Amino acid sequence: MSALTFVDVCSGAGGLALGLERAGFEPRLLLDDDADAVGTLRANRPQWNVLQTDLMDFDPAEHPESQDVDLLSAGLPRVKSNATITRDETGREEQLLRATVYLAHAIRPQALLLENVPGLADSDRFGEFRDFARAELEHLGYEFSWFVLNAADFGVPQDRKQGVLVAIQRPWFTGFHPPAPTVTEHVSVGKALGPSMRSLGWPDADRWAAQATSVAPTLVGGSKNRGGADLGPRGTKRKWETMGVNAHSLRNELPGPDFVWNPELGRDGMVQVTVEQAAVLQGFPPDWTVTGKKTPRYRQIGHASPPSVGEALGLAIAAALDRKPDSMMSAAG
Repeated sequence: MSALTFVDVCSGAGGLALGLERAGFEPRLLLDDDADAVGTLRANRPQWNVLQTDLMDFDPAEHPESQDVDLLSAGLPRVKSNATITRDETGREEQLLRATVYLAHAIRPQALLLENVPGLADSDRFGEFRDFARAELEHLGYEFSWFVLNAADFGVPQDRKQGVLVAIQRPWFTGFHPPAPTVTEHVSVGKALGPSMRSLGWPDADRWAAQATSVAPTLVGGSKNRGGADLGPRGTKRKWETMGVNAHSLRNELPGPDFVWNPELGRDGMVQVTVEQAAVLQGFPPDWTVTGKKTPRYRQIGHASPPSVGEALGLAIAAALDRKPDSMMSAAG
């Protein structure tokens, strides 16, 4: 049996695509408008067909390889939260959500996978978009499911809830079930980052790891238009401080033998994480290279979909597409 195929839009650092690859899907086309993200994809998978373009400008008629695929996937830029919606002058994130649904019109995949903020699945704020998606997808013959997953339930050392839409052509949809958690115990920050914290001989690494017993708060990539690389808004920074981590910036190198960890001294006495460690917290494998300068690298990571969540979703979709359609089962009976 030939491999299932997919087109991935707004691919970013490739977390969702990597997860789908692990689930047995082969990409026909990936696209993103960010040069650093495109560089990341090409550096890690030179054999992938990666196109640098804005989704709003993409014309599938000019790319026949995007036709007749099993899955259209999209790990879109996260729509604004209620706290930041007043800063969103363009509504671009919601435009991209709608553009992805419209793209399903053009390429008619057997399945559509879209992930974003958890509120997309159940918040009144996104009710208009869910109504739009329902009308468009039902017209095209899809049935669909909205649900929320937490990456921590799939072995990612991060409390990262994701709102997910899975739509599958009606004859196959009854075979789809949202993925169940793959771990029974969450991976803590201390366990995830302990090995790298010890690697340069930092004497307090074990003491720090022993108290960093929770998963990380949600990584936030932030906007290209504001600020540098930090680990999130004020409330998130406070959560990091309870683990003795200064989240106001990212360090360029790991702590060495001379670093003294003393959180009672404030930020200067706290350890900081590196961009590479942020990638670990997002579930990327150690051999996955993220290209660009420090801040663009962190933003790619912060915006990414954890690969293990993408893998679990891919396996669930593949299981549905692999079974006989209901119409064939009825005929056989």
